[in-house]
Amino acid sequence: MATALANDYPAQFDVDYTERRDRVSVLFRIFLLIPISIIVSLIAASQRFIALGTVLMLLFRKRYPQPWFTWMLYLNQFNNRVSAYSLLLVDEYPSTTDRQRVTTEAQLDEASLSRWMPLVKWILAIPHYIVLAILGLVAMLAVFVAWFIILITGRFPWGMFGFVTGVVRWSWRVNAYVFLLSTDRYPPFSLH
Repeated sequence: MATALANDYPAQFDVDYTERRDRVSVLFRIFLLIPISIIVSLIAASQRFIALGTVLMLLFRKRYPQPWFTWMLYLNQFNNRVSAYSLLLVDEYPSTTDRQRVTTEAQLDEASLSRWMPLVKWILAIPHYIVLAILGLVAMLAVFVAWFIILITGRFPWGMFGFVTGVVRWSWRVNAYVFLLSTDRYPPFSLH
């Protein structure tokens, strides 16, 4: 039941698995992340302002301008490509335009958005944040172990890959609910 609910949720995330990995890229990943992390931190400021503007538009006009949603979705797609790269899920350096092997989707259903929900969504998401904090720690441990495994074998173990992807997927659904504000449907508690 939870998997069926998760599969039709209006925010989806997935990463295509590849068998062989680039050991050199993985070895120096921490250094390769520095320039792209600077860009992501600069983009985060614009995301906060647009999210605040969206809350105000929904609250006072019950309207979510499509260009704002498109802009926020593009920023989140880029952020998720950077996350996938930093978590060793992909070897391709994050593109600002191409989807690459990371799929981040969200649908805006403006007609069903409530005027008042943006004021309480962050409270309703607290149980998700608690579970995601624990899962995030386990995922970071899995990435640390996978880093050594990739360096030795050139492969990211499928089970670890699926778990880390699932944690990012769950986090993306909560992000789409609380910050992207694309849906009022409560996110499922699911890695799938």
